[in-house]
Amino acid sequence: MQAALLAAPRRPTDPDSGALLTLDPYILFLLGLGGVVLLVSWAPVGLKRLPLTLAILCVGLGVLVFSTGLLSFNPDPRTWDTATERLTELVVIISLMGAGLKLDRPLGWRSWSTTWRLLAVAMPLTIAAVAWLGWAGMGFSLAMALLLGAAMAPTDPVLAADVQVGPPRSGDEDEVRFGLTSEAGLNDALAFPFVHLAILAAAGGLATQAGLADWFGIKVGWKLLAGLGAGWLVGKALGHVMFRSRRGPSRLGDALIALAATLIAYAAAEVIHGYGFLAVFVCAVTIRASERDHEFHQAMHDFSDQIERLLIMLLLVLFGGALANGLLSSLTWTDALIGLAVVLVVRPVAGLIAMAGSEHPWRERLLLAFLGIRGVGSVYYVAYGLNHGDFGDSERLWAIVGFIILVSILVHGVTAAPLLQRLTRRREADAG
Repeated sequence: MQAALLAAPRRPTDPDSGALLTLDPYILFLLGLGGVVLLVSWAPVGLKRLPLTLAILCVGLGVLVFSTGLLSFNPDPRTWDTATERLTELVVIISLMGAGLKLDRPLGWRSWSTTWRLLAVAMPLTIAAVAWLGWAGMGFSLAMALLLGAAMAPTDPVLAADVQVGPPRSGDEDEVRFGLTSEAGLNDALAFPFVHLAILAAAGGLATQAGLADWFGIKVGWKLLAGLGAGWLVGKALGHVMFRSRRGPSRLGDALIALAATLIAYAAAEVIHGYGFLAVFVCAVTIRASERDHEFHQAMHDFSDQIERLLIMLLLVLFGGALANGLLSSLTWTDALIGLAVVLVVRPVAGLIAMAGSEHPWRERLLLAFLGIRGVGSVYYVAYGLNHGDFGDSERLWAIVGFIILVSILVHGVTAAPLLQRLTRRREADAG
């Protein structure tokens, strides 16, 4: 009996069977996650002299891995609509906290004039232009065209690390970097009313006075004020505890406070039906203003940055997997040309119009207009809109959004660092 048992072949699922070709999807996931962590840690050093970014590398890795068929999981956002909304939501709010903490410049009407120009002029122009292209060029319904315009309006705080200011107190805060960072921090929230306008259009509410009154009074007025107030109160309270109490950050301080502040500010705003994105950024700016030069800001920023980089690289690998599994299959040549126009024409022209008459040099205005990166925020808004409204078939919408994000990752990823380095050298030469 014992001899028979010893001679019996082992099942392929037996971990001790030595069947090297049997691959557990969970083990493959752990292997892939470990690879992504290594990329996050090591790749920035190795990529300094190459015309590549970590984002491009991760998208390429996702395409490669998911094209092999080793993983049966399909990370298509059209299938995982709720998961896509929640995951991108988490990445964006963590990024917004980091963006707010690293702004050295105090809030002011004049000192933030670049930000106000981009928000008040460039953003509405972009929404209108993209919505018109979606309606007239792609044949979208008015509701879907509005959703496309709203999703493409915000510059991305997640993928824009290469064009943002440096860590707190680093001094790496020229006008271009500051403008792009502060714009990304605020316009993710300011795009929300237009997403709600698209949802209202999908429900036929644009033709009713009650629907428009609700949109203007609640979706625009109350939600913006509630997000602003919640963020300020949470930031003020946490700033007082950390920097004004007897214990101070040296005793109460742990970089995890940055994550706690992010979640509390977001949840507080959402509880009172405000915009959580706005609350998180305002909370970060308020905490920074509580004690602007304290070294603890650096620790909080670094912690947020590490979490953000890990999540975004994982998200980009999944985005590459979605591309490998047919995310762009519904894209037409017309859609592709419109997508290129959004990145290369619409945003640059809108940005230049917004900066017209400013005191900044022409080269700075051009970079502020050109480097309007699209990314994770756009995915979030499309997922949110489709999950909360009836827009019908969304295959082409997802295709053009994925295409625009891919173009932005490639074009801005390759050009951003060299352009900003050239600007820095030119500024130093002028000063010399």
